Amino acid sequence: MNSLIDKYNIPGPRYTSYPTVPYWEEDGFTTGKWQNSVIRSYNESNNAEGISIYIHLPFCEALCTFCACHKRITKQHSVETPYIESVLKEWDLYLNLLQNQKASIKNQESIDENHASIIINQSSIITQKPKLKELHLGGGTPTFFSPANLKIFLERLFETVEIAENPEFSFEGHPNNTTKEHLQTLFDLGFTRCSFGVQDYDPIVQKAINRIQPFANVENVTNWAREIGYKGISHDLVFGLPHQTWEKMEFSIRKTLELKPDRLAFYSYAHVPWIKGVGQRGFDENDLPKPEEKREIYENGKKLLEDLGYIEVGMDHFALEHDDLYQSLKNGNIHRNFMGYSSSKTQLMIGLGMSAISDSWYGFAQNEKTVEDYQNRVAKGEIPVFRGHILTEEDLKIRQHILNIMCRLETSWDLETAFPELENSLERLKEMQDDGLVIINENKLEITEQGRAFTRNVAMAFDLKMLRKQPEARLFSMTI
Repeated sequence: MNSLIDKYNIPGPRYTSYPTVPYWEEDGFTTGKWQNSVIRSYNESNNAEGISIYIHLPFCEALCTFCACHKRITKQHSVETPYIESVLKEWDLYLNLLQNQKASIKNQESIDENHASIIINQSSIITQKPKLKELHLGGGTPTFFSPANLKIFLERLFETVEIAENPEFSFEGHPNNTTKEHLQTLFDLGFTRCSFGVQDYDPIVQKAINRIQPFANVENVTNWAREIGYKGISHDLVFGLPHQTWEKMEFSIRKTLELKPDRLAFYSYAHVPWIKGVGQRGFDENDLPKPEEKREIYENGKKLLEDLGYIEVGMDHFALEHDDLYQSLKNGNIHRNFMGYSSSKTQLMIGLGMSAISDSWYGFAQNEKTVEDYQNRVAKGEIPVFRGHILTEEDLKIRQHILNIMCRLETSWDLETAFPELENSLERLKEMQDDGLVIINENKLEITEQGRAFTRNVAMAFDLKMLRKQPEARLFSMTI
């Protein structure tokens, strides 16, 4: 296994989308085209499965130096209300787009393609509310916001939607500032899943990443969540952090298992300071584990989690047998998008807030990356996207194959789903087949148990955008 990891541990995407963000064709993207893709997807999916909303709450009181998220560091909580108002106004712009969609399609040529504004028809009558199936609060630190403000915010949002049957509402919480009131307030609003970033319990590692977080704080929020009635509690662990060794990670895993969260994310630290800048240069790169040390942490960590009753689900994720994520894997309906793995699927995901990414299946769009630019665009009545990609027919085929690989560790093809370069993609996997990592039949590819660690590598063989235009500079973290 060691030689295989040495062989295949190369830079590669994590495939929360296809095409991946560096390969979006932004020159052909316009806000008008994005709006039409949203309307198309909404009409196809709202009644059948509902929609997802991701809300990016970017504020943090301190900078964690391992973090690759878009965030704003501040201790001034006066930013909460203005930001909430901007997000609600952005959502109103999407509502008006959907409620006036016939006029939007008819008049699409008159839409300002650079900064498309929504013309609100005050006489329009709402005939149907969007059906909300999934809602996720990410960040940043969602629990930076007070329970009272979150309640006001979400109640106003919920007035505009129909809540689907058995919805999936989840949020990310910081163990240091998540209170029992946060947990109770969100639970009363319908949230049943929560995720807490643990990363590592070792004090030297915590100091290096500026994330001082005692075990007692994680224990408190986990126990409170259980007492209140949350059905899904997740902890995030990260391997490959500065000063980390297998002994330290083993300690963190065993401490985590004292609390027995329903699922675990066991992420590889993505060291990309050339993209994220100063936030990931808060320590000496010589402090990072060497490749062979990181490999040992990964292999031993995976084995220990499995020995302790966790089942590997997709990539980087482990769940207990009762958890919905594992059950969705068994049932074949696990899904992956910009929010990560999900136990349910929606075709349309609207991202609200600074830097949030939306996915209509037919297109992607990302919001402005600074709070100021985001709020200014929304204040002007503009859906605040600044870049995106509209998928071609070829993109859609490749996207489905990569989604199959990432979620079900297999894909198949027929006359409709094959593509002209499929034979070349399979030829690129010949060496992985010889190494026992994949099985390729006449019309099907399967990743073997040994090949799970190389799922991203398998998906890369189908990534026509990247294969046609190899990056001149490094864009991605290592695959393992």
